[in-house]
Amino acid sequence: MNSLLHWIVSVLAILIAAYLIPGVETTLVGALVLAVVLGIINLFIKPFITLLTLPLTILTLGLFSLVVNALLIMLAAAIVPGVMVAGFLAALLFAILLALINAVFSAID
Repeated sequence: MNSLLHWIVSVLAILIAAYLIPGVETTLVGALVLAVVLGIINLFIKPFITLLTLPLTILTLGLFSLVVNALLIMLAAAIVPGVMVAGFLAALLFAILLALINAVFSAID
């Protein structure tokens, strides 16, 4: 039940962020699938990329992790039909806003 609630919160966060960020477009079905794909990417791919980029992340005091998140969002958008991210800046803003919205929804829960 908790994972279903987290998935719904992620879908809402994706829809809100896509509405607010110019250059990011998604459909409802695209947001549903994107939440699953981002969860899978964050589970399997992100730990390896984070480990590989750890020195650069430490050097930039953690800011490079935002770049990693933006690149993973661009990867997910390339995989999921119905989701379009215009470029790196849109993906970076989308990643930041998605993290903020997820934090707010998680605090409420």
